[in-house]
Amino acid sequence: MKKWIIAVALVSIAVLSGCSLLQGVNDSLEYVNDATDYVNEATTFAEEIPSLAEQAVSDKDARVQLEERLKEMKTSIQDFNELEPPGVAEDVHQTIVDNNAKLEQGIDTYLQNIENGEVNPQLLEEYGILQTANELSKTIDLLNQIGS
Repeated sequence: MKKWIIAVALVSIAVLSGCSLLQGVNDSLEYVNDATDYVNEATTFAEEIPSLAEQAVSDKDARVQLEERLKEMKTSIQDFNELEPPGVAEDVHQTIVDNNAKLEQGIDTYLQNIENGEVNPQLLEEYGILQTANELSKTIDLLNQIGS
């Protein structure tokens, strides 16, 4: 009887350990997918925003679109920063969060200029918006390493 109880206990422990390990893998994959989507969004943002800023200089509709796009990116930054990374991704997550802080600061400053009536595409570079968004794209390789 004791052997049977010990066997059941060992099997239970093994199953629970396996479930925990599987959950950790699932959490890591989910994080990598979410982070990759976010980095792809930042990359697309960096590609699209310069031409939209150029149009916004002389087109009020483009100016409204520019403001909306900047605000959408801010929301995405904040949403990403709230993600809980798995242990294996903490360093990569912190790198992205650090870049997000720079990107968000640049966006805030640029939005203030727009509110003050100044739409200047060169300020995207000056405020580090494009450079920082492009820096985020470099984290894709790190995320792929976590996901594999």
